[in-house]
Formats: sequence, structure tokens, C-alpha cells
Amino acid sequence: MIDRILALDMGTVRIGVAVSDPLGSFAQGVAVWDAQGDWISSLRELLSTTKASRVVIGLPIRENGTKGPSAERVEAEILRIQEAFPDLEIVTWDERYTSTIANRILIEGDVSRKKRKGQVDKVAATVILQGYLDSLRR
Repeated sequence: MIDRILALDMGTVRIGVAVSDPLGSFAQGVAVWDAQGDWISSLRELLSTTKASRVVIGLPIRENGTKGPSAERVEAEILRIQEAFPDLEIVTWDERYTSTIANRILIEGDVSRKKRKGQVDKVAATVILQGYLDSLRR
């Protein structure tokens, strides 16, 4: 058994959250937090309940592989997380196409457009975490 791993999809409006199963095989979306709210407290609570020791954070890399303003914003949030949780291992993960994949999953699941808006960030976090978990097994 490994420690659970969390994933965050850091949007400007919402933050999607996913957590791994205790065996580190599967990712499950668990929450969507308000990016303008006190999400650090929500993260503290989730870290406490899951006993997670690692967080995978989606880094929005441009199509050409460079970092733009979005990536710089996420890196600034990563610094906030590191200050709040100095013992937490933080891994960044290329999140290109995760929102597109998440939308496709929701459309194929016949989720209405109205409901998709609130779910896409959670599903994107799940896609990020599942990609990371799969890479650990390769």
C-alpha cells in the first residue's frame, strides 16, 4: 500500500480535486473548490483525511512546450502550497488537453452542458492524476 496522492487542476475560477485509491491504481474526482476562496484550508482538511503525502498539480504548458502566463500563475500558487505545507511533495504534470479530454468524457457520459461546467475541473484533475499514476507503473 502506498500513500494516497492528490491532484489539483488549478483554474482561475475553480480548482478541480482528485485523489488516488489506497493502492495508487485509480484516480477519483472528489471536489471542486472556489479558486478565489479559502481553498488552502480545504486542501489542509483533505490532506489530513486522506493522509496524502504527494500532490500532483497540472501545469498548463503551451502547445510549443513553453510556459505562459497561466503556467506562471500556477507556479505562484505552488509556492503558496509549499509555504503552507513544507513537508508535502509537489509534482507538476503537463496538463495539455486535460480539459478537452474531460469535456469529451462528460459529453460521452451524457452530462448536460449546465452540469458539465461545474464538473469539468474535477474530471480534469482526475485525468491529470490517472496519467501520473499510469506513468508510475511504466
